[in-house]
Amino acid sequence: MEDDAPRRMPVHAVGMPLDTLSVDELEDRIEILKAEIVRLETAIQGKTASRDAADAVFKF
Repeated sequence: MEDDAPRRMPVHAVGMPLDTLSVDELEDRIEILKAEIVRLETAIQGKTASRDAADAVFKF
């Protein structure tokens, strides 16, 4: 019988113990963290663009 339930994303907390995790679980967490880095960098780009636009409006 196949499990049709969506796979739950593992939760990772910075500093959590790693000794009980398998290599596959560690690799999953690396992918989670890489995706989070991309998300954070995108947020920075958006905020920088907004700030630059605001600076341009208020510079006379």
